[in-house]
Amino acid sequence: MKATAKAHPIQGLVKYHGMRDEELRLPYHDSISVCTAPSHTKTTVEFRPDAAEDTYVIGGEEVTGRGAERIDAVVDHVRTLADTDDAVRLESENSFPSNIGFGSSSSGFAAAAMALAEAADLGMTRPEISTIARRGSSSAARAVTGAFSQLYSGMNDEDCRSERIESELEDDLRTVAAHVPAYKETEQAHEEAAASHMFQARMAHVHHQLDEMRDALRAADFDRAFELAEHDTLSLTATTMTGPAGWVYWQPKTIAVFNAVRELRTEEEIPVYFSADTGASVYVNTTAEHVDRVEAAVAGCGVDTDVWEVGGPAEVLDESDALF
Repeated sequence: MKATAKAHPIQGLVKYHGMRDEELRLPYHDSISVCTAPSHTKTTVEFRPDAAEDTYVIGGEEVTGRGAERIDAVVDHVRTLADTDDAVRLESENSFPSNIGFGSSSSGFAAAAMALAEAADLGMTRPEISTIARRGSSSAARAVTGAFSQLYSGMNDEDCRSERIESELEDDLRTVAAHVPAYKETEQAHEEAAASHMFQARMAHVHHQLDEMRDALRAADFDRAFELAEHDTLSLTATTMTGPAGWVYWQPKTIAVFNAVRELRTEEEIPVYFSADTGASVYVNTTAEHVDRVEAAVAGCGVDTDVWEVGGPAEVLDESDALF
């Protein structure tokens, strides 16, 4: 009862914000994202009937406190599904920086859910496994199904699960990741989202945004899809900044990247758009033809960069890839 899995983190395109049920992590509305590769999380899990307690290690460090509680939610659900009380050993590592706005929780919980389901021999489909991952992070549900995916809102696992959206944009999309290290508290931002006076305004328009995004992805309309993602970034941030804590995640280099993107678009007519989740780092979306020029401009803002492509679904790896 041991397995290893890999998952890619997500970039939110139409992002969810706030949860109607914090224990099951049920969002108020649907959300759409795209996975980024080769950035990934690799996780190995093992059920250990002779062990006295669970152990969780991420990046070589033991996880305690709230982090362990979130992993417990996923592990305990799998134990219930598998009808076992065996202790679990879990070790995980990321290929990219965590907690700066690049979706490490999405790939982390997706890889954990995939590995746990395999180790427990549950025989579940990826949409079904997405409901396991969702208990750790709603975004992780979409990392399970991969590429362009939509997490549907709902009050149960039959409704609140992720499904893939097929799009020809998978081949041409390139994302320049602009690293702006700044610690963030995504979970607290979700907890207080509904207290913002902008939240109901976001709820009023987000359903149309979701329909537009699905249509743009189906039609492989790059400019429409990523213009929508750019505007959704601004909408999300307006809600976040007007919550009780007044979160302002963006840093001066974040704004510098935004300005560079808009200059490329207006002065050089390059198809390029910015996007950001809850954090200071920036996703800069463009096409394969223009990615070198875009990366140079973004790097000129004084930030480290990576170039990412579209990542596929979470997958089980060979035994030789195990972390222990």
